[in-house]
Amino acid sequence: MAVQAAAVAEADAAPEASVSPSRLWLRLLRSPLTCTGLVITVVFLVLGVIGPWIAPYDPSSVSHAVTEGPSGAHLLGTTQNGQDLFSQMLYGARASVLVGFGSAVVTTVLSVLVGVTAGYLGGLGDELLSLLANVFLVLPSLPLTIILAAYLPHSGSLGIILVISVTGWAWGARVLRAQTLSLRKRDFVEAARATGERTSRIILKDILPNQVAVIAASFLGTVTAAILTQASLAFLGLTDVTQWSWGTILYWAQVNSALLTGAWWWFVPAGLAIALLGTALSLVNFGIDEFINPRLRQAGIGTKKAQRAQVAGHRTRRPRRTARTGPRPPAAPFTPDSTDVVLDVRDLRVEYAGEGGRVRAVDDVSFTLRRGEVLGIAGESGSGKSTLAYAITRLHKPPAEVSNGEVRYTAADGTTVDVLSMGDDELRGFRWEELSIVFQSAMHALNPIMRIGAQIEDVLTAHRPHMSAQERAARIVELLGIVGIPADRADSYPHELSGGMRQRAMIAVGLALDPEIIVMDEPTTALDVVIQRQIIAKIMELKDTLGFSVVFITHDLSLLIELSDTIAVMYGGRIVEMAAAADFYHRPRHPYSRGLLASFPTLGGPRRELTGIVGSPPDLRRMPSGCAFSPRCPVAFEDCSAREPALYRIEGGGGAARAACLLYADAGGGGTEHELARGGTQ
Repeated sequence: MAVQAAAVAEADAAPEASVSPSRLWLRLLRSPLTCTGLVITVVFLVLGVIGPWIAPYDPSSVSHAVTEGPSGAHLLGTTQNGQDLFSQMLYGARASVLVGFGSAVVTTVLSVLVGVTAGYLGGLGDELLSLLANVFLVLPSLPLTIILAAYLPHSGSLGIILVISVTGWAWGARVLRAQTLSLRKRDFVEAARATGERTSRIILKDILPNQVAVIAASFLGTVTAAILTQASLAFLGLTDVTQWSWGTILYWAQVNSALLTGAWWWFVPAGLAIALLGTALSLVNFGIDEFINPRLRQAGIGTKKAQRAQVAGHRTRRPRRTARTGPRPPAAPFTPDSTDVVLDVRDLRVEYAGEGGRVRAVDDVSFTLRRGEVLGIAGESGSGKSTLAYAITRLHKPPAEVSNGEVRYTAADGTTVDVLSMGDDELRGFRWEELSIVFQSAMHALNPIMRIGAQIEDVLTAHRPHMSAQERAARIVELLGIVGIPADRADSYPHELSGGMRQRAMIAVGLALDPEIIVMDEPTTALDVVIQRQIIAKIMELKDTLGFSVVFITHDLSLLIELSDTIAVMYGGRIVEMAAAADFYHRPRHPYSRGLLASFPTLGGPRRELTGIVGSPPDLRRMPSGCAFSPRCPVAFEDCSAREPALYRIEGGGGAARAACLLYADAGGGGTEHELARGGTQ
């Protein structure tokens, strides 16, 4: 009842779903400042296109009406030669607008190509592209612009566009690279990789949409800067002064001393047009972030039904492999005597390559996961838990690499494959189809600018290309119902859900294709105890119903003892104890395990002092000799600093308990770590 009440309260507390995309433009246009900016910008763009056609005079033709103020015949007055200034302004609008927007397009394209490519791909390509951008950043832009313009005085608007683009792209590339470096480490990008998204699609759908506000601001700022630069170059006489632009008008006004003679109508309209267009672009920029970022939108009242929200605007991809057409038949319930192994990890080693050498974050780890089993992995921060999860799912990126070992997956039909030897296409088909992952932070693992239903549909589209839009919509509603989320929340953005609902949404994404194995990397982090209980209850319910296996990683031993069938404790990149959950709770063998359990208070029994573990986890770059835990161990003896213990079988443990401690070196069976680990979970 408490869990149900919490679920009701959580659903009531969550904000209303956002308005439909078709109404976002209306909200944008209802913003007075943004609407004003758009209207002014559009007016100038239209004048830039039709200006020469509606000009009443030839802008270069002279007349006897010299230096006359505004009148009916000449709306903006005339020049010293009797030329009509209104016609010059209309002709000049085309050149100034063309230079402004043309330069912005070229500059933005160069910035996006260099910045996003360098930031996402990394490695040598990043170094070279960053070096190129840094070279252009340190060059003095104004003198370089003047020099280049002086060498291209008769190239017209295209020459000015080239000059501004060459001198202006590096700053935007630098900003976008920094943003991409931040985004590529977010869990929702890792989730996209895990679901089988190709690099190009990840960049186009996950990286770029999250940077649209930055790109748009850079684009609009470049338009304003380009118009000012073109006007400045023309004012200095460094461009073709016979080609009319707002800058050319200011040049001739200055040459003919319009300010000294009081001919204000000669220079004010051009200066005012430049200032007005710059202001309009700034006003548009203010509204773009609200339009793009769903966090800044006000909640709407009416929402579309979840089915319609999911089927719009998604492309169907070519199938990569033959996929199941229906749900996976549930496996038999797990029992401690089960020998049906679904995942067999042998001597797995993960190293990080750095300037100081190679660091082993996971050191010769072996274990087996049986079908329907929950394997809990515990340990302090830095013990290698998350690195192990990423190694199992092949989500590591340089400088991390798997230097040794095997990860063998056995399908329900008995087929066995080595995950580490899979090619890219085979791996894309394996992930989420057979093995999925629920990342640590749901707010970071979910794309902030995509609706929940759309993110679930991405998985279905990637692996179920034969499904129709209606079938995908029905599956989305079904998955949300399985994890206890109302169907209408499919149209919500991640920030509109509570923490517990976001975590359940991540579980729904992980369950989309009925995988055999789900790796959960601290899925209850930052949730309160009531919501933690709700998430754990839902995981156990789904496991019993669907029959999948779970690798559950957390710091919280109390959670592991409650939900796990088997517990593995990691320290310094190695498994130091493995036992059945109940046996581990009542009889922890390794001194490190005893210290972890002593750090948690009990709800029943006599009161006791919480002792904890003295010292800090080892520095993986300078591991102590012998047993890694010996510097902190309260029962260490001389051999502990000289001999590295294997994972010893402990007599009397029912064949399930293993501990990497020299206290048990002579107490029972020996064997390799892999052999003992296999015996400990079978």
